[in-house]
Amino acid sequence: MKIGCPREIKPQEFRVGLTPAAAAEAILRGHSVLVETQAGMGAGFPDEDYQAAGAEIAPDAKTVFDRADMIVKVKEPQAPERKMLREGQLLFTYLHLAPDPDQTRDLLDSGVTSIAYETVTDARGGLPLLAPMSEVAGRLAPQVGSWALQKANGGRGTLMGGVPGVRPANVVIIGGGVVGAAAARVAVGMGANVTVMDRSVPRLSYLDDVFMGKLTTQYASAAATEDLIQTADMVIGAVLIPGAAAPKLITRDQLSMMPQGAVLVDVAIDQGGCFETSKATTHQDPIYEVDGIVHYCVANMPGAVARTSTQALGNATMPFMLSLADKGWRQAISDDAHLRAGLSTHQGRLTSPPVGEALGIDAITPDQLLSQ
Repeated sequence: MKIGCPREIKPQEFRVGLTPAAAAEAILRGHSVLVETQAGMGAGFPDEDYQAAGAEIAPDAKTVFDRADMIVKVKEPQAPERKMLREGQLLFTYLHLAPDPDQTRDLLDSGVTSIAYETVTDARGGLPLLAPMSEVAGRLAPQVGSWALQKANGGRGTLMGGVPGVRPANVVIIGGGVVGAAAARVAVGMGANVTVMDRSVPRLSYLDDVFMGKLTTQYASAAATEDLIQTADMVIGAVLIPGAAAPKLITRDQLSMMPQGAVLVDVAIDQGGCFETSKATTHQDPIYEVDGIVHYCVANMPGAVARTSTQALGNATMPFMLSLADKGWRQAISDDAHLRAGLSTHQGRLTSPPVGEALGIDAITPDQLLSQ
């Protein structure tokens, strides 16, 4: 199979979909790899690294899209990239379709077969291709939130860990999954007063045990959220409904309850955001203010640490990418129910019911597709 990796064109996105190590593995299995020139530079992988692995360097994205049987990316294809997709081609990347009707329609119109990283599952009920980026985004969230809290950036001017005689920042983390636990680890390490909210009592019990009393756990409810945000210096939104749009957990009216200059960090922005006032931003222009509350809603947070993120993502995606290349998409997803869960579109049909529900589009399940 011809595997193609274009350079990411989303603003301030420095990651790359294929590492030189992954390219070398594919080539050892008899596949060919085509990488757009400079695709890996943002992550510290020059063209020479790919050439040493046996890959061919393409002069532009069009060459990659025209020649590749499978396109491997990081972020969802942007509008110019979607125009280059075609029926019979396989797209393997993050998609986040539920809040993105334009992308969904373009993928359906192209006829491409697309598999979304974020809905591939594992035997434990986890999301193995989302987890490494969730870990990165979670660890970044308190860092960027503490920057946004600085007065010069519009924040309250509160130091995360305080100083002797002055209380630390109150940080509320909504969601105790991979993102929330990672965010809690860093926020606790920075000395903040941390509360993690979740609707799974076993998960809260686990976090209580792991952190040994260094944070507070709170069962999540609308009333509890409203109570906690009134004294919060920072709220980190870390909720996820796989494949579906994120629920709105803080309304605009509730912003008036928060201290002026408090910060909202919406890690769920790829799925539409979990705050009513969230809108996607970029690393170049990451924050904005609504009713005196600073919002940080960068849609590709892990792109800020591109080398670490690329290596972590490559470790997770490589086995699935090789399976798709070795077997072809149909056999690969037939053999692996977890990879099958990632199938999102095929020949103009939507194969993700949660996306269909979010966007009002008829959808079938991957199992139904395979049975036809």
